[in-house]
Amino acid sequence: MTESDDINWYSEDAATFGDRLAAARNARGMSQKMLARRMGVALKTVEGWENDMREPRANKLSMMSGLLDVSMSWLLTGEGQGVDLDGEAAMPELAVLLNEMRALRTEMQRGAERMGVLEKRLKKVLAGSL
Repeated sequence: MTESDDINWYSEDAATFGDRLAAARNARGMSQKMLARRMGVALKTVEGWENDMREPRANKLSMMSGLLDVSMSWLLTGEGQGVDLDGEAAMPELAVLLNEMRALRTEMQRGAERMGVLEKRLKKVLAGSL
């Protein structure tokens, strides 16, 4: 048994709810659009869940658990019935890359929100100078 065998790649320390949701969805071969349709929600809602910008209500969490064949506990904490890891997913470099990508995604989302605020301010200034 190697050190990497002891690591739970989907634990609260290693992954977020959004990471686990995306992994379960991908393991089932579903697109975000397909999951949204089957859950009766907008695509933006699923995107928000996977990007950890929104959290599902209990009834939606229960529904996605059934659709994706994972436990609600696993989706929330990484403990319980989840997706099976393949050999490549157990590489330590993958966890480092995923963490970096998650941090970059968060920075980009914050930057986009800040850009929206600045655009609104610019429009107000331009409207006032006409």
